[in-house]
Amino acid sequence: MRKFIGVALFVSLVSLMGFTQETPKPEVFGGYQYTRFDGGTNASGFNGQATMYINKWLGVSGDFGGAFPSGGKFLTYTGGPVVSTHKGQFSPFAHFLIGGAHASATDPLSGTTVGANGLAMMPGGGVDMGSKQLAFRLVQFDWLISRFSGVTDKNNARISSGLLFRF
Repeated sequence: MRKFIGVALFVSLVSLMGFTQETPKPEVFGGYQYTRFDGGTNASGFNGQATMYINKWLGVSGDFGGAFPSGGKFLTYTGGPVVSTHKGQFSPFAHFLIGGAHASATDPLSGTTVGANGLAMMPGGGVDMGSKQLAFRLVQFDWLISRFSGVTDKNNARISSGLLFRF
């Protein structure tokens, strides 16, 4: 019985120590994105992301991005886990985002628009630099994998940069 009480007390104290560590504040990112699609098509657009942290290094992110190649658009809406160090002003991170994508293109001759919905996965990461309230996302690189109507395209890259606000 004494061993059980001792173990229970030890586990309780270790659990309390976990609560005393400061969880990072929620983050909101907004910025520019450059996307290179398989086949050599380039597109500029926007990227927005919101992150809530569960503990000092693990969080959950939601990401929305839009790239606009000539005569079309490619939108992604993804979410997933993020791991970040939060050490000083320099904060590297890695994430794995999965969700959906919408691609559409307009025929310049007829003016008709054709669109499709599919799956999007983005393993990636980057580096943030700045203070506790405002930071600059130096770079975020994502390998963009998409799947539309049974066709998987694995050779897309997305690079983002912009401002990061911490609340």
